[in-house]
Amino acid sequence: MSERVLNVGLIGFGLSGRYFHAPFLSVNPRFKLKKVVERSKNEAQDFDPTIENARSVDELLADTSIDLVFICTPNDTHFSYAMDALENGKHVVIEKPFANTEAEAKQLFDVAERNGLIATAYQNRRWDSDFLTIQKLIQEDKLGKIVEYESRYDRYRPEVLPNTWKEKQAEGSGNVYNLGPHLLDQAFVLFGTPQTVTATIRSVREHSDVDDYFDIHLGYEDKMVIIKSSLLVYENSLRYSIHGTKGTFIKRGLDAQEETLRKDVLPDVENWGAEPEDRWGTLYSDHFTGIIPSEAGDYMAFYDSVYDAIVNGQELAVKPAEILRTTRVIDLAFESNERQTTISY
Repeated sequence: MSERVLNVGLIGFGLSGRYFHAPFLSVNPRFKLKKVVERSKNEAQDFDPTIENARSVDELLADTSIDLVFICTPNDTHFSYAMDALENGKHVVIEKPFANTEAEAKQLFDVAERNGLIATAYQNRRWDSDFLTIQKLIQEDKLGKIVEYESRYDRYRPEVLPNTWKEKQAEGSGNVYNLGPHLLDQAFVLFGTPQTVTATIRSVREHSDVDDYFDIHLGYEDKMVIIKSSLLVYENSLRYSIHGTKGTFIKRGLDAQEETLRKDVLPDVENWGAEPEDRWGTLYSDHFTGIIPSEAGDYMAFYDSVYDAIVNGQELAVKPAEILRTTRVIDLAFESNERQTTISY
């Protein structure tokens, strides 16, 4: 194993920087979280006094010791910040959405390749406990041939929050860009590239300026894949309904890693990622009907993949071609909704 330690800079220290990236980077000896961009606050130092502060993106990118930059800022800034980082010789991890269009994503990968750098998207939901459990069930043929897969990520936020960028019109705003990349990426990991995309995208809350509901149908030759999200679902525990020729799997509740991180628990504790038993899913089949214990979630696998790609030349877990596919399908979903028709991939 290489003894090299990657120096990391974070652009932004909100929910993503503070509660997702900083904890994992702080306990993984392969990384050193060196510097964080905060224009006026000092919350990074409250988390770890050894973290240096940068008051601007330019200041961070001018630090020649920084190897890798995580971009944890509003969606309309992802492309420009990522481009600046790549042009300054930094590897980049970009929060979802990786880019707001397929064309932008291609530009970023072109610059990364030209400069010999790694660029990837933070698709941490590949390592959710429930998704790992579903992958195992499919690999073990417990469900048979999948004929219908529905994945939901709903919330109940009836009031439009006035002081958050997520509720304001801007490039990359809205629920499709916020939660869509996670659900799409999971579906593609399981089933590959779809043949068609059919989408309904709406604003269902009063006074909402952004889309807060989507229903995207991905057409495959032998199955229907549905991903949905709404911010106006009071009983929002349902996550997956999967039907196959041998059985059905129903899963409720969310992976526990985010809520654990929000309690300031670092991801080096025993039984990290273990899901509470009351969230375990149920398999229904002739062979077995009952509760299926969830696999332990582990977002650290993402960070190890990034390290191995940069230092050891290994293939990224979240590959450029996969990211381009997700951005393309989001483009097609908006086109499908606008034209009210099914679009071929």
